[in-house]
Amino acid sequence: MIDVYEREGVTCIEGKVIKSGRKAGMIYSFLTDGMVIDTGPQTLESELIPIYENQSIDLVILTHSHEDHTGTAAWLQENRNLPLYIHEKGVSTCAEPCTYPKYRQHTWGIREPFKAQPIGETVQSRHEDWRVIYTPGHADDHIALLHENTGRLFTGDLYVMPKTKVIMQNESISLIMNSIRTLLTYDFEAVFCCHAGYIKNGKNLMKQKLEYLEHLCEEVKHLHNTGLTVTEIDQQLFPKNYPIIEISEGEWDSRHIVTSILSEEKLRNENFSI
Repeated sequence: MIDVYEREGVTCIEGKVIKSGRKAGMIYSFLTDGMVIDTGPQTLESELIPIYENQSIDLVILTHSHEDHTGTAAWLQENRNLPLYIHEKGVSTCAEPCTYPKYRQHTWGIREPFKAQPIGETVQSRHEDWRVIYTPGHADDHIALLHENTGRLFTGDLYVMPKTKVIMQNESISLIMNSIRTLLTYDFEAVFCCHAGYIKNGKNLMKQKLEYLEHLCEEVKHLHNTGLTVTEIDQQLFPKNYPIIEISEGEWDSRHIVTSILSEEKLRNENFSI
């Protein structure tokens, strides 16, 4: 299911992945000034292709290599002969066949390999210049894209929601916080998020997310210092049983938030004592 609409000169392509009659995922691609930002998943390829065929496109920017953002990249390269750009850490991943878990293949499809080029510090679209900002944490090849003249910011998966409840096993809360702090040094307002869509007051919500994560870190460390285990901290702070935990067989879990915070705190203390 696809819905297309305009916000601040950006074409927002909103995709809903439906499995067994239920919404399994929401994902956005964006198009502005001849530039596609993230391509959408392979499961929506048949619905996305007519949109891409009817658009004038010069290049594709990928905020990171996860399959829900890159699933239609191979088609765009093969059929539209478009250059695709990603952070240098994602180039080799894009060239590899699908290796991610079955539940992600079921939801987002099987991404075909494609050849991406490493992105520079800036990007020029048809009429505009864009700043590329490295924002790791959710993925080590994650970037954001900022148009400084208008304050439009494309954030990939850095925002998603103001209060994070589950993360992937390899995510880093510390790096996510640092990436948000980096973005907040820039002048922006509207955020275009690949799972939340267009957010008019994006900077304020980014600040709220950072404040939430900072407070969460203090809570986790305090509870740990009182002698609680990781499991006990997780149960106290995140009592709800989120379906994604079981569906992903633990790749997504609230527990990973706790372990990320504690492991990074331990590493900081060890470095401080050296």
